[in-house]
Amino acid sequence: MPTWIIVVLCLLLLLSLFYFIYHYRRHILGIDAPEKKVDVQILDKQSNRIIGAQPGEEDEEYWFYVQPLAGGPKREFMIGIHYYQALNPGDIGTMTYRGQQFIHFALQRQ
Repeated sequence: MPTWIIVVLCLLLLLSLFYFIYHYRRHILGIDAPEKKVDVQILDKQSNRIIGAQPGEEDEEYWFYVQPLAGGPKREFMIGIHYYQALNPGDIGTMTYRGQQFIHFALQRQ
């Protein structure tokens, strides 16, 4: 087998590995991801108990589920308790996020 085929396959493997790491860091972890704003409707919210939380630590985490008004996939974001208490299912507003990290929600008054 010619050695140039092995070299090309190794280079393609390295290239695909670097692209996967770049894509994972940017879109999943939100590192160096662009900040985006989108108009959404809140579909649901929930709180989950954190098992094994130590005294003085948060014992719950808060999530809400949104769907873009222009159409698109439903997504979930972990939010702080102040957003959890202030927002209700059916609320519409502009959400700011980076990757999968929630940043801000601006409620639209009717």
